[in-house]
Amino acid sequence: MSGGGWFDGYSGQSTAQLIALAETYRIDSVVLAFEDAIRMKAGRIGAEQLTHAERVVLAVEALEREVNSDGYLGLFRTAADYVPLLEAALEAIGRGDVAALTRRAVASLSVDGPLTPGSILAAIDKDDDHRDGRLSACDRAYYDTAGDLSEALLSFIRANARDIQLP
Repeated sequence: MSGGGWFDGYSGQSTAQLIALAETYRIDSVVLAFEDAIRMKAGRIGAEQLTHAERVVLAVEALEREVNSDGYLGLFRTAADYVPLLEAALEAIGRGDVAALTRRAVASLSVDGPLTPGSILAAIDKDDDHRDGRLSACDRAYYDTAGDLSEALLSFIRANARDIQLP
């Protein structure tokens, strides 16, 4: 991570201004500011109006936050809306290794039919020790594989800045 201090949150900066902050502040803190800004934007215009690039930022940040906190099961419980986008989002930021691992975690749910937030929540509501064991193995592999995704995500943000319109 480049930069020194922690950027203390989004306060109306443009996309270009936030990107420039990565030279001074920790990259992970700048990426979190992007997440905050995009969440605020979604609150104003509706999540369905976000661009694909903006949804990629939210999905990757949800993955990183939730899996590091409560594993893939926590991700599926608290951020099911992002799960259908995750594999493509991780590929988009150049992390095919984490995309493959996430695909394995999603497959362990054995969802019948389309992968939707509802089908994900229904799958995790079922008691299944085998599934939970497979998810635990995915959690361990994630901790060994993923590391910090913020640098890859910031590179994606830079490359897609015109599709991430802030404020």
